[in-house]
Amino acid sequence: MPIEAPKKKRTLLPLLTVLFLFSYGLMTVLIMEQGSAIQAQRNLIKILMRDSTELWAIKGKAISDKQTAQAQAQSHAHAPSAQNPSSQTPSTQVPSTQGPQSHSSSRAGKVSKRGSQVPPMPATDLIDPRRSLHTL
Repeated sequence: MPIEAPKKKRTLLPLLTVLFLFSYGLMTVLIMEQGSAIQAQRNLIKILMRDSTELWAIKGKAISDKQTAQAQAQSHAHAPSAQNPSSQTPSTQVPSTQGPQSHSSSRAGKVSKRGSQVPPMPATDLIDPRRSLHTL
């Protein structure tokens, strides 16, 4: 009977060690790439925020210039009528023949309050019936 040499047990420890080190290396590369991607996004956000701020400043200036131009146009439109009173249409109101009395002054206040109107509600304030909440 020949003597058999004991078989060596093959362990997977060296292979597992190599795979472990390789996986940690890949994870380190992934973390570094994510850091650079996050930094690039942060820089892009800063650039876009600066551009957005400039754009809003330009839009605000354009709106204020437009309002100023409209105000100037209205003042120019009203200026000739003030300089040329003969071109105005005659008033259809009858001048009051009564002297100043206490009840007539309160009456004038009531008339002006009654004449003022509430502006219409904007369309954005209207409720959309499709979005109303129905509960039981």
